[in-house]
Amino acid sequence: MLKRRVNSAATSLAPLKIVSIGGGNGLSTLLRGLKRYARASGGALDITAIVTVTDDGGSSGRLRREFDVLPPGDIRTCMVALSEDEALLSRLFQHRFSNGRGLKGHSFGNLFLTAMTQVTGDFGQAVKLSSEVLAVRGRIYPATAANVVLEATLADGKKVRGETRISRSRSRIEKIALRPARPKPLAGALRAIAEADLITLGPGSLFTSVVPNLLVDGVAAAIGKSPALKAYIVNLMWQPGETTNFRASDHLAALLRHAGRSRDRLIDLCVVNTSAIGGPALDRYQKRAAQPVENDFENLQRMGVQVLGADLVRGGGERARDKIRHDQSVLGAVVLDLAQRGRSREK
Repeated sequence: MLKRRVNSAATSLAPLKIVSIGGGNGLSTLLRGLKRYARASGGALDITAIVTVTDDGGSSGRLRREFDVLPPGDIRTCMVALSEDEALLSRLFQHRFSNGRGLKGHSFGNLFLTAMTQVTGDFGQAVKLSSEVLAVRGRIYPATAANVVLEATLADGKKVRGETRISRSRSRIEKIALRPARPKPLAGALRAIAEADLITLGPGSLFTSVVPNLLVDGVAAAIGKSPALKAYIVNLMWQPGETTNFRASDHLAALLRHAGRSRDRLIDLCVVNTSAIGGPALDRYQKRAAQPVENDFENLQRMGVQVLGADLVRGGGERARDKIRHDQSVLGAVVLDLAQRGRSREK
């Protein structure tokens, strides 16, 4: 297992280029951690987020059905995470209406992105312009501009459609697919992957936030061809049903299985948490049949990847009293260090 070393700033004159792929709270946590270093580096850090667009629940699902737009929720969360101003504007974008006919449950940012999409006629352009409003430190791309639906094949052969229904399922997932299949990626996202020093996948829901990005036509192949260092950040906890009993190697195996022909070049290194997880938060997770992910180092190494361990739990592991989450500052530092390693590799 590699020992983590952290440098606080990029050492090269050219900006370090990091591409982070995923969705949900996991990706936004990582982006918040990286933003701290983007501020301190004075432009020496170039961040790109590629975000899944399969959400069909809550505010995003309602807007998707009513206005035929891509789900804005995960994109909005990533924009706020990278926003220069996390005071007023970010709070405004995250504001969720608690009442009002047709407004209750919607966040202002979701409505803003939907309106901008209608004004520009293009979701990708709406994300770009909205990012400028928030003074986002980096670029954010939806994984695809196509209106796709997630489909899971379960262990019993049953197929379940829709991210919300898949997340609620308690049966083991064998395979995830996008419908329609092989949607096209954005050119800017592929270009960022090709030019990256580091590409990260995760943390985040394995089958509903991370894997769907690999099913967009050409994304897995672009990651495989990129000279970047490629790291998978393993989740801290099981997700009941979705990844029950999954060890770190099972998470990696699922990623590789869905990458198809690009599996051999998809991941160089896995980042795992090595701090103890306990306390009241763990008790609450265990009541929902969720346990910490086991770090089976030998299996990971047999799969041909390096393993990097770090104390990644927010609140110090056993002292955690709320949700068990990655510590954004530590995670950002780990990823910055990996980007420096990626830059120093012979390409």
